[in-house]
This record gives sequence, structure tokens and C-alpha cells, in this order.
Amino acid sequence: MIVTIDGPAAAGKSTAARALAQRLGFDFLDTGAMYRTVALAATRRGVPLDDETALGQVAESVTITLRGGSVLLDGEDVSAAIRSPEVTKSSRHVADSPAVRTQMVALQRAIGRAGNIVTEGRDQGTVVFPDAACKFFLTADPAVRAARRQRELAERGQPITLEQVLADQTDRDRRDAARAIAPMVPAPDAIVVDSSGMSLDQVIDTLERHVRAK
Repeated sequence: MIVTIDGPAAAGKSTAARALAQRLGFDFLDTGAMYRTVALAATRRGVPLDDETALGQVAESVTITLRGGSVLLDGEDVSAAIRSPEVTKSSRHVADSPAVRTQMVALQRAIGRAGNIVTEGRDQGTVVFPDAACKFFLTADPAVRAARRQRELAERGQPITLEQVLADQTDRDRRDAARAIAPMVPAPDAIVVDSSGMSLDQVIDTLERHVRAK
């Protein structure tokens, strides 16, 4: 069974997906980490982020392994490295690359064929797994999402003002929704969950209830 969770940045998708997968006994697929890993590999190789052909070659040549909570790039644990501000900025360019997306979608589908998974991202229910048994679109009020993101960055030693986080978030939402390839929109049959006033347990309870009903 495949469960997809799409939605905007800082809506709590990764945290919710991990927790839901644990409750269900499913595997968790962090698709954002996959694009970040390609971005890291491209940066290390000095590949220009506007070179579509070269980005595609990077995506095709690397081996990305998701093992538990770790992300491996050609056998190297890059779980921390892919969360750096530099990789975060680069990853949006990589995610917009048709060649990279082709490679990543193929890999994600291969993982999906291997068993029961909870997968999160921007296009899991619309593009990657349109026939998924249960689809969610997890969102939250922009101010709530910005506050969550600010706390997350502060915990990583990356202080930033709430105003800047909100401005960056608004810009990212606009780009994600307007992307020519795999725009961030709810699948027609997705269940929309607004987590603004909900605790994590309440969010997971809601998701789990819908999944088990399927």
C-alpha cells in the first residue's frame, strides 16, 4: 500500500510521514532528501545549476540510498550535509530540472513497488503515485509554518528573523505552485488536512484513521 503526503514547505510533512510510517509499520520515503542529495553531488562536482544536461548526468550517475533515518550518497552518509543552507538553496533548481525529476520519479516508483510506504513531497499523489491507495495534502497557516521553520533553523544553529522566513516561504510557495513540472497542488482525490491548530499526535491520529479505513 502506498500513502502519499504532499503539501507546502514547513507544513510538517516529513515529521508526520515518519511518525505515520512508524505507526503503520511501513517504510518512509523522504523524496525531498533525494533532490537535496543530487544538489549536493552537483555542487561538489562544480556543475552549474542551469546546465540541464549536466544535472541529468549527475542524477543518473549517483547512487542514493535511504536507510532508516539516514541518506547515503554513493555510500557516504550525507544526512547532515544535505540540510545546509547552501544545499537548500540549490535544491530548488535541481527539483525544477526535467532530467533530474525523470530519474528521481523512476527511483521513487521502484521503491514504491518494493512494499508498503508512506511518501512525502510536492507531487507524490499527483505525478509519482497517482494510483496511491490514500493521498493527503497537509497544510497549515503561513504564519504557523513560518514559526515552525524558524524554530527548526534555530535548532540547527541558523538564526533568522521570522519576517525573513515568511518572505522566503511566500516566494517558495509561489514558485512551487507555478512550476511547469509537477506543481504543488492537491490531487483531486487527496484528503486536505490543516495542521494549524493541531498537535503532532492529533495530525497522526487523523492520518492513521483515514489510512486504516482504506
